[in-house]
Amino acid sequence: MKKDIHPKYHPKAKITCACGAVFEIGSTSPELEVEICSQCHPFYTGKEKIIETGQIEKFKERLAKKGKLRCPKGPESRSRSTSGKSQKNKKVK
Repeated sequence: MKKDIHPKYHPKAKITCACGAVFEIGSTSPELEVEICSQCHPFYTGKEKIIETGQIEKFKERLAKKGKLRCPKGPESRSRSTSGKSQKNKKVK
């Protein structure tokens, strides 16, 4: 293994969060500043807010105004045929 190619490891690097929390961990940088940590993140603190925008209700209202969505020509328009001719089932031996 080559010597002096790896960065210096700091076993007690100081990590400072925007909320004021300070941690000591091992890192290649002696000091780090982070915006969010486990003490202020909503998922870890239990203060997570679930915001419902009401998209499902809006969709149901639009659907009710227009009526049920159906194919305008009926199920016949869904069948695939070549050049307008109907194809018969042919038995292959």
